[in-house]
Amino acid sequence: MYKGDYSHSIDEKGRIIIPQKFREELGEGFVITKGMDECLWILDAKAWNKLEYGLRSMSVLDKKTRRFQMHFSASAVDGETDKQGRILLPASLRKYASLSKDVVFCGMINRIEIWDKEKYEEQGDAPEDLESLAEEMNEGIDISF
Repeated sequence: MYKGDYSHSIDEKGRIIIPQKFREELGEGFVITKGMDECLWILDAKAWNKLEYGLRSMSVLDKKTRRFQMHFSASAVDGETDKQGRILLPASLRKYASLSKDVVFCGMINRIEIWDKEKYEEQGDAPEDLESLAEEMNEGIDISF
């Protein structure tokens, strides 16, 4: 399970260090792709296979499905770390997520998100209706402690 957030900087070549805790959990095989909300997703092999299976199960005859599949699969790259624990973020992915220098790695349970630091800080502001949102999201799911 991925949790926590970590600030890092992208170097001039588009490389960034994956936080040590996340590197250990990711293992060798992982995928970097466009996520939702203009961030990037890093998925370990198990999470990527689950997403890929879901995308494959959708009908290619539907135009919205094809666009959805393209969003994730056309931009996907196999992740590989160098000896310093860095990954290279392709320019197209950096552009999609508006990543320039300061970024935040955010653990999101089954994936890691990479956000532009300013965008991430905007997302972190709790909505005023958080209580009603929690009630709506909790229907049918037991998250009691």
